[in-house]
Amino acid sequence: MTGLSLPFTLSKRPPMSGRAQIVARLIAVLLSLVFAGLVLLLFSLNPIKVFTAMVEGSIGTQLRFQQTVIRAIPLTITSLGILVAFKMKFWNIGGEGQIVMGATAAAFVALTYPELPAGILLPAMAVAAIAGGAVWALIPAIFKAWLGTNETIFTLMMNYIGIKFVMFLQYGPWKDPSAQGFPKIPNFEPAALLPKVFGIHIGWIIALVLVVAVYLFMNYTKKGYEISVVGESVDTARYAGMNIKQIIFVAMTLSGGLCGLVGMIQASGVERTLNFGISAGYGFTAIITAWLSRLNAIAVLFVCFAFAMMLKGAAFLQLEMKVPSSIAEVVQGAILFFVLGSEFFLTYRVSRKERSTAGAPAEGAQTSKGEGAVA
Repeated sequence: MTGLSLPFTLSKRPPMSGRAQIVARLIAVLLSLVFAGLVLLLFSLNPIKVFTAMVEGSIGTQLRFQQTVIRAIPLTITSLGILVAFKMKFWNIGGEGQIVMGATAAAFVALTYPELPAGILLPAMAVAAIAGGAVWALIPAIFKAWLGTNETIFTLMMNYIGIKFVMFLQYGPWKDPSAQGFPKIPNFEPAALLPKVFGIHIGWIIALVLVVAVYLFMNYTKKGYEISVVGESVDTARYAGMNIKQIIFVAMTLSGGLCGLVGMIQASGVERTLNFGISAGYGFTAIITAWLSRLNAIAVLFVCFAFAMMLKGAAFLQLEMKVPSSIAEVVQGAILFFVLGSEFFLTYRVSRKERSTAGAPAEGAQTSKGEGAVA
């Protein structure tokens, strides 16, 4: 009994030029808009009007632009953290938990030392958040380095542990006694809140600095080079005398630390307190944006802003145009499907199998004069 024979084959595509990759992605975006437009027509909606409204809803006014930037900040920094781990082919799916634990560590400092001046309190909260996220990421890193555990499942499960731990704090030990029974953690004092520049908390400045820092680290430092080598081939890295365990720890410390910092920024700059939903799905969304950026820190900035525009625009459609949330999600899904699909075709070539003809030489048989059979 023979297996199913597919009429096509997959083969690795030779590296494409930068211009060809850009063209392929632009074609994918255009196809996604065409497909999403057809879906909208099925629901008797004007695609041009809907797409225009999404753009206007995300950057049409100063306030909308600010709200889009506020969404792009955590997505950008989390994507940078995911990027570092993915560059080493350590599949860190635990961004959600690392954000939550970073926010928890920052909240502990803010609630324990509310009398400190902002110049001391905010840096202390940032350091605590980075440490909290790093420790949460190092736990699966240690198990991976010493016991060879599956980091994908490990980091994914730790998300739920972190979220449930904060839920326990919110409904228990850290519950605000003045909230009249409502399960919330006390709000931070003004000294624990991030200052604003141009109407947006300074997280946007932190994000820009980190984009440049991660780009330089990954491309111009020895440790960044070692992370890339381990990702390409562990055997090559070991043959070159690299300390694999140490590289794993460094990469995951950076990855978790960046995600943890996002927790502090969200708690201090947006929520002004801690709650168990503070990660808001950024840890999972950052996996998509990191891949779309081809693990390039500079590209992360633009991809995350575009993604934030899409999220904000979809929310605007629901509120202002009364478009059902399911339709807005279909539009988002169509765009993501085509853009992510383009990544597959940038890596692999699909070709038809040639039909075998009667009398054709069997595989391994002599095919030309002077050629012997392959042993």
